[in-house]
Amino acid sequence: MKLIGMDVGSTTVKAIVVRAAAEGEASGYEGKQGWQVLWQDYQRHNTRQAEKVLEFLGRMEEEAWVSAGRDRVFFTGSGSGLLGPLVGAKMIQEVVAVAACVEKLHPDVRFVSEIGGEDMKTIFFTPTGTGRSKQVYMQSACSGGTGTFIEKTARKLQVASEQLATLPYAGMSLHKVSSKCGIFAETDANSLVKTGVPVEEIIASLFEAVVYQNLATLTKGNTPAPEVLLLGGPNLFFKGLQEAWRHHLGKLWEQRKLALPEGRDPASLITVPAEALYYACLGCVEIGAGEADGVAVYEGRDRLRWWVEEGQQQEKAKAGGRALVACAEDLTSFVAEFDLKRSASAAPRPAEVAGPVLVGCDFGSTTAKAVVLSPEKELLFTCYALSKGNPIEDAQSLFRQVREAGYTEVGGLALTGYGKDLLRDVVGADVAVVETVAHATGTLHFHPDADVICDVGGTDVKIMILRQGTVADFRLNSQCSSGNGAFLQGVAERYSIPLEAYAEKAFAAKAMPTLAMGCGVFLQSDIVNQQRKGWAAEEIMAALAAVLPVNVWIYAGQLQNLRAVGRKFVLQGGTHRNMAVVKAQVDFIRGKVPEADVVLHPYSGEAGAIGAALCAADWREGGGGRTSRFRGFEAIAALTYTSTTAADTVCKWCPINCTRTFIDVQLPGAKGRPWSKLPLAAGWERVISGNSCPKGLVEDVNELREVKAKLEEVKRDYPNVAEMVRKDAFRRSPASSEAVAG
Repeated sequence: MKLIGMDVGSTTVKAIVVRAAAEGEASGYEGKQGWQVLWQDYQRHNTRQAEKVLEFLGRMEEEAWVSAGRDRVFFTGSGSGLLGPLVGAKMIQEVVAVAACVEKLHPDVRFVSEIGGEDMKTIFFTPTGTGRSKQVYMQSACSGGTGTFIEKTARKLQVASEQLATLPYAGMSLHKVSSKCGIFAETDANSLVKTGVPVEEIIASLFEAVVYQNLATLTKGNTPAPEVLLLGGPNLFFKGLQEAWRHHLGKLWEQRKLALPEGRDPASLITVPAEALYYACLGCVEIGAGEADGVAVYEGRDRLRWWVEEGQQQEKAKAGGRALVACAEDLTSFVAEFDLKRSASAAPRPAEVAGPVLVGCDFGSTTAKAVVLSPEKELLFTCYALSKGNPIEDAQSLFRQVREAGYTEVGGLALTGYGKDLLRDVVGADVAVVETVAHATGTLHFHPDADVICDVGGTDVKIMILRQGTVADFRLNSQCSSGNGAFLQGVAERYSIPLEAYAEKAFAAKAMPTLAMGCGVFLQSDIVNQQRKGWAAEEIMAALAAVLPVNVWIYAGQLQNLRAVGRKFVLQGGTHRNMAVVKAQVDFIRGKVPEADVVLHPYSGEAGAIGAALCAADWREGGGGRTSRFRGFEAIAALTYTSTTAADTVCKWCPINCTRTFIDVQLPGAKGRPWSKLPLAAGWERVISGNSCPKGLVEDVNELREVKAKLEEVKRDYPNVAEMVRKDAFRRSPASSEAVAG
């Protein structure tokens, strides 16, 4: 008789087939358990849990001679409750399974941390008179500290899985990355990228956040005592994460004066077994071996196959029943109104222009955009640059494209977005434009009668309510990924679907589940729950597009009454390049305001850059033909810079102690900073980033002295006449003083 242990997790399926080992037949962990492993494997299921389980069982029957009616099967994991009964399996709770395996293989272990794809758990083993008691703490409602938390942020940083596995923690400079929420962590990672922090340091900081989250949240004040066992894919595969665990646990034991076993160094007391992925499966067979005969007998694959081919479709039809497009005519009507090919026909074509052009750049959270306008404000050229992790490199990429398009004379340059202040002096911009002003200007140029602008970007949502051509009210959601493009992109990447194919996949869905409005963390949990019910990737993607307007207008914008804000709604921002999102937005807005005029900005992704360029035009016209400060294409292409994040860059002006980054750029005429703790020679300019308040822009006490000296110098050169008159007017003369004394 063979025993099957299968762990149907949130992101992967793991399974093992064993039989009782004869004497001398097994060694290592198999020998300790008394089993011989006949078959094992783990694979990502990409939301198709049932299909992957069916595939695994078929392979077991062929490759390990598993037989229905004879062998026994035990399931654990998030998908076990739904799928296990279809094959006759008995379900075993995950922690119970893991604990059973640990107690069998590691009788001396006192603390276990298992990190999975979308949950994490810790188990404390405490010796008692009759054995060992267990305390279990779990986190499954938030992505902070899980494998998905790490991988999603790494994908955003364009770090391949193979590279992620080898990146170190030891010896790296660390930065503040939120450990409490995966969404906030992405925001922090974005900020670090935009300030020029090396990707390797951000990943090390991510490992730091994961360990901190586990120790701060899941230990509940208890001290993880040696020996320690680290389980789960992230703990097994990420070298840097193991290093972070060893660093923090060693430090914790030293701080709390915990006595370690004699002759053992702290690192040797932390074990990551090679079979760390399979402990839940091994625990299943360990428990299953003690079950009575006739329990959990494998019934074969027929009922599971029926569920995959028919059953889940029937259930989905009952639960869903609606789709993003009601019918073929609905899609045809939408295409006719919002011509899906309009972007190609509306795209500007490079043209020769007599005289200087106007350039606007929008340095966003995930991409940087640039546009070129003629002196008559005609759009001539647009270009994109995916963020490479350093704003200076992004700027170099944009200006290289502008130059290659043939626009070599710049009459005005304006910047907007996250990188505007950092890059203003570096590239020689004439104007740094606040995002709301840039986006409103870029919209009103094409739609002067707009009432509401909805700009959905990579990591933020902006809603601008206009009155007589000016922004009367403004709503911003930049701290949560619910409703923005990055969340949609992350889900598409998770399903291995190119972002360009998102709309096509979503429109193909004949039904879709109903997803909950609100926080992106809980929305992610809801998505996992729906995929367990058998909803396919394209159906979940359609549902995600459908719930986006609810999150944009109700959750982020706090606008319950759309009718009160106007009639003409303009959709813009890179996320509205996804036509599934546009369809959902149009249906939602017209459902609230039937007579609404909903239009899509002709250059939705470049609206901010266009607005910046228009502000550059106003700057040029307002000065009677001003000369631009633009440094020139050659100078920008040849920029030399260094980034430093160290103990000397930490801000000391308040208890927060922000870990700042000093980006030093070589620029002609720069005065340098000879007085700094990190001296900078003449010809170099320093930009400070990573500060959470304006105080952080002042480097240290030395710079404060410099600032005060300059202020005193300005006062001497340009005295305050009003203050001088006031002092002179109320100054007592010698005669009046004598009179008072008399």
